[in-house]
Amino acid sequence: MILKHLLGRQWWLVTLLVIAAMGVMIRLGFWQLERLAERRDFNARVNAQIAQPTLTLDADSLAADLAAMEYRSVVVIGKYDHSQQVALRNQVHEGALGVHLLTPLIIAGSDRAVLINRGWAPADSDWAQFDEAGAVEVRGVIRASESKPDFGGIPDPEGELRLWNLANVERISQQITLRLLPIYIQQLPDPARTDPPYRTQPQLDLTEGSHLGYAAQWFLFAAVLGIGYPFYVLDSQRARARQTANLPSAKRIENDHPI
Repeated sequence: MILKHLLGRQWWLVTLLVIAAMGVMIRLGFWQLERLAERRDFNARVNAQIAQPTLTLDADSLAADLAAMEYRSVVVIGKYDHSQQVALRNQVHEGALGVHLLTPLIIAGSDRAVLINRGWAPADSDWAQFDEAGAVEVRGVIRASESKPDFGGIPDPEGELRLWNLANVERISQQITLRLLPIYIQQLPDPARTDPPYRTQPQLDLTEGSHLGYAAQWFLFAAVLGIGYPFYVLDSQRARARQTANLPSAKRIENDHPI
């Protein structure tokens, strides 16, 4: 009986729209569950790397799959080549706009180099004042190269650049003479250091976010629509039938057989 009403001349189009809306809601619910699974996989990978002992990056460990070790702590010794330094633009420290200096470090005992994010410096500063001469020991966190901006971000233009939006190691390596590793290192803060460049910690959110709640909402919306719509149609049909029954006979005949 209800199916007859739902597919009748008065309601068939609305019924199709409701079915389509339910399908979209259900798909959005599963999409949120997919996002939740991705988030859990990411969190598991990050936590696994955080739990690893500090990696000593030297000639013996250069062949390791460093790109798979993002967020693992690392220590490396070498010398900076400030002549090929670049920077990440639009970085903020305590409300002030600046850059993050990306400086190639030639790894001791090898012919390879790795980019070091040495931290924040004022936007209008002379980078040379932050040069570090001689052999240095860098303690930090392995970070993966960035090839695509986040949603709403701005990609880097083509050509040789001094200021970058992304730490795109592959592209940066094309404009310098050193053989860069495919990752970069984010240098960790040193409590004894009070001058720029100011080191930064990776900003990590290892919660599961709101994906499960959003999924439940979309499924609930689909269920409410799927259950509520047939009742709405039945109530509308019953109300129309009562209205028709209360009309005078002549008027009812006129409504049933309009001229």
